[in-house]
Amino acid sequence: MPALPPPADNLKLSAPGKNTPTFSPDDISVIYVLGGPGAGKGTQCAHLVRDYGFKHLSAGDLLRAEQNRPDSQFGNMIKDYIADGKIVPMEITVQLLENAMTDEINKRKETSTVKRFLIDGFPRQMDQALRFEEAVCPSQFTLFFDCPENLMQERLINRGKTSGRADDNAESIKKRFRTFIETSMPVVDYFEKQGKVVKVSAAKGPEEVYAEVKKRMGARGFEMIR
Repeated sequence: MPALPPPADNLKLSAPGKNTPTFSPDDISVIYVLGGPGAGKGTQCAHLVRDYGFKHLSAGDLLRAEQNRPDSQFGNMIKDYIADGKIVPMEITVQLLENAMTDEINKRKETSTVKRFLIDGFPRQMDQALRFEEAVCPSQFTLFFDCPENLMQERLINRGKTSGRADDNAESIKKRFRTFIETSMPVVDYFEKQGKVVKVSAAKGPEEVYAEVKKRMGARGFEMIR
């Protein structure tokens, strides 16, 4: 990994020796959302935001926004990592997430004492998982959408016709699949050993998948708010 350049003024990286998480799991509920590219994570997150009051944070969206920010000193680095299907250095991703959580909590300070966050597409490798749990907030569990690779590829090719995303092309898709298997599945396995994974088959239609998600959320003590 290349050395990180100096951070931009509005993206301060946390001190590496930080021992206490910024947020307590007694006050903040964090659920990681993982699944291969094209598993339908975004669609399911939208349902959970609507019905359970979560704030949806997409690690990929935050990275793309930082990549496109005109004065970002990390923009070119992020662009190169994404184009190659590689994982962006974890210090950047974790700090972007912490910043986004802090902004949301400050906005809603007067309306609720307990906040709920869905973090979509994160953690994508073990160092991200360990860093976030230690420095930002321990998660409640990981919601893992399990889907066959051929179906995910079909979905992404179709999405690429209209999405405008640079990584929705055949070459990038293959790299993203390989990266997910090699780096993200060990994260799922790690949390599964702790009893902190909810696995849902994502091979069916979105509504059928969401029906199962709701059952599993209820079993974990999350009630719908609407």
